[in-house]
Amino acid sequence: MAVVLLTVDFHFPFAQSLKDKRMILRGVKDRTKKFNVSVAEIGHHDLWQRATLALAYVSADARHANEVVSKALDFIEDHVEGRVLDTSVEIL
Repeated sequence: MAVVLLTVDFHFPFAQSLKDKRMILRGVKDRTKKFNVSVAEIGHHDLWQRATLALAYVSADARHANEVVSKALDFIEDHVEGRVLDTSVEIL
């Protein structure tokens, strides 16, 4: 069994409040559900132009789990209303 953990750091230059940031993040979370990943905001809770999300996927096959998380990251990078500053992938 493998668990793949992806962390993504974002910058939202157009967000003018925490409410704007939460709206953007809610959209990202809702749209990544189609990949069957678990998503949670894990950092920069009080900053309105920054966020860190964690995505996790569990599978019996590590290669399959890595592919799913990679597809989710590609989707996020193409559809987010901001910039992806940094990403990190861990296979546990």
